[in-house]
Amino acid sequence: MKFCPTIKNVLLLDSEGRRMAVKYYTDEWTTNGAKLAFEKSIFSKTQKTNARTEAEIVMFENNVVVYKFIQDLHFFVTGGDDENELALATVLQGFFDAVTLLLRGNVDQREALQNLDMMFLCLDEIVDGGMILETDGNMIAGKVATHSMDDGAPLSEQTITQALATAREHLTRSLLR
Repeated sequence: MKFCPTIKNVLLLDSEGRRMAVKYYTDEWTTNGAKLAFEKSIFSKTQKTNARTEAEIVMFENNVVVYKFIQDLHFFVTGGDDENELALATVLQGFFDAVTLLLRGNVDQREALQNLDMMFLCLDEIVDGGMILETDGNMIAGKVATHSMDDGAPLSEQTITQALATAREHLTRSLLR
């Protein structure tokens, strides 16, 4: 009996199915070639669908794949064939929402490439070793923003979350003296 849903991979592909930011959490795809082949085939299977307003679900090679598209980006979350689709969809939506917040609504390939570090930080905040850690887009974006914050930037150039984190850090330092 399984209690905790597990994620096999999270994929962010461009409009031609090329890898942007991907994380695999199982050894099911042992080589980079196998991973690329999986990405290409899942992209081919889903590219004709219209998953722009709501997430779509498909069974593919004994996996449940939940996916959603925005602009020229394709988001995918894969779980085993016995995984709960709602859990996978929640992970997908959390990743999607966090990316939308971090890119300030400019969710496209160019912005994602310029902020690739934040894409990977999002994935790290959402899933660790296949276990789901966080699915709230606001929480994920907040944690990523504090990780990627430039401590030297003036407060006027920081987001609210970054400014609060900086203030909290300065307060902590002053209390520890």
